[in-house]
Amino acid sequence: MEKQPNNPLHGVKLATIMEKLHAHYGWDGLADRININCFKSNPTIKSSLKFLRRTPWAREKVERLYLKTNF
Repeated sequence: MEKQPNNPLHGVKLATIMEKLHAHYGWDGLADRININCFKSNPTIKSSLKFLRRTPWAREKVERLYLKTNF
């Protein structure tokens, strides 16, 4: 396995990112910060993960928000 010393997200699962962001902002807060329907229309962690795993641009926005939010 290749090491990624300069990648702050290395080893952090998308599910963990979503759980922390949801706990911190809630669905309304996430929808205000990232304008995607998976945070607006009947949002769940499971449905959001499914969408983010197949939508690279949305996942990138979520990862950027996670990095900006100091956990």
